[in-house]
Amino acid sequence: MTPETEVVAPELDPLPVLKGLAALRWLTGTYPSGHPMIGQKLTELDGLVREHLRVGPELRIDIIRGAAHLDGVSFDGNDQATTHILQELSELGIDSIHIREGVETEELRSVAEFLWQPRTEEPVDAQLSRRRVRHISVGKLVALDTRWHVERWPDAPTGPLDPDYAQSLLLAQQTFEETAAGKALDLMTVRDLVQLLIVKVARSNAALGQILAVKQYENLTYCHSVNVAMLSLLLGRQLALDEFAMAALVEAALLHDIGKTKIPLEIVKKPGALTKRERKLIDAHTTIGAEILAQTDGLRPLTPVVALEHHRGVKGGGYPDLGSAVPHIMSQIVSVADIYEAVTGARSYQEAMLPERACLILARLAGEKLNTALVKAFVNAITFFPMGSLVRTNRDELGVVMRTSTGDPLHPVLALLDANLRDSRGTVDTATRDGAGSYERHIVETLRPPEGFDAGRFLAA
Repeated sequence: MTPETEVVAPELDPLPVLKGLAALRWLTGTYPSGHPMIGQKLTELDGLVREHLRVGPELRIDIIRGAAHLDGVSFDGNDQATTHILQELSELGIDSIHIREGVETEELRSVAEFLWQPRTEEPVDAQLSRRRVRHISVGKLVALDTRWHVERWPDAPTGPLDPDYAQSLLLAQQTFEETAAGKALDLMTVRDLVQLLIVKVARSNAALGQILAVKQYENLTYCHSVNVAMLSLLLGRQLALDEFAMAALVEAALLHDIGKTKIPLEIVKKPGALTKRERKLIDAHTTIGAEILAQTDGLRPLTPVVALEHHRGVKGGGYPDLGSAVPHIMSQIVSVADIYEAVTGARSYQEAMLPERACLILARLAGEKLNTALVKAFVNAITFFPMGSLVRTNRDELGVVMRTSTGDPLHPVLALLDANLRDSRGTVDTATRDGAGSYERHIVETLRPPEGFDAGRFLAA
């Protein structure tokens, strides 16, 4: 095909679709069923939708910060009518509209009628399903790949990664993005991922070092979930859980935040104070996640329980409000790992917290929010200086923590580095004592790794 005859896809705009849906909503609520004005607007909207679906299998419109986004790309509507429509949808609690290939005209009518009805406590998905809507999702459904990013930190680990860890992140990203798009959880992928984490990632010092040490990235939900699963596994090992309990724990930890796939990403990552509505949306991720998991056949029984309870305190506080009910021990384990992982990753408004400070945060929460015995076990397993940490000794030596000892967690084995942090000068055990019985070395501080520093290559070696 020559350049003169090449067919170029038209630039599609989501605003006419939103306007058409808003108009259809008003018409179905104003006129009796079968009125010609309803039929005319329905035909127009159906044509607009099918024009979009010729380009791809799904039309994904998200309302972010008052602007319509088509597949993550913003479309500004400066006219008053567009502003009013977007505001109206937001007030209805509709932040997203995803329409998939195969949609029928009557499904569009049913969604318009649904939007006119008063809101109920029943999940939106269930209400639409009862109306025979199979190819349209509405509500709090912003996909993870929207192109809104923070300016300061990357959204995932950078640089070379342990191959098995990289594969686990890829599988998790695929799983979470498909869920965000309204698809059912792929049980086979979840099972493969759990086995990958238990059998391979947990045995890789390089992978553990990349998970345990301070992280210079603001990890998205899928990445955070993989890390929490690994931290939960390490705590489970410390507690001597059997292989069946361990598999259940890793699965539950991996999926504990699946409900966040239904929360707008700009709210999940918002650096400032949340509004009441935004806080309500964030808090809802626990119940949303539990609903998703409870409706997925083949998962272990405790997986939805952990999703529901992981923000509950050991004394009954937190959310959701379940009275004085004490969370299951699996939920308590994931809570400890969840908090540690969250504070040791960067945020758009702050740097990542160093491991020893993160452990002190856990200690302050012990007894009130977290299980004291689990916090102690976790700190013993992770230590103040976990594998992969860049540290300085009292001899002004720089090193990467290679191994830790439960008998002496403050004195790990280090790979000493040259001044450029590129090559190892050999290993030393900081637990070694001199003839008088005193330690030959002490770690005096943990350092934030410079950009491009890869502790994993020293651990792998």
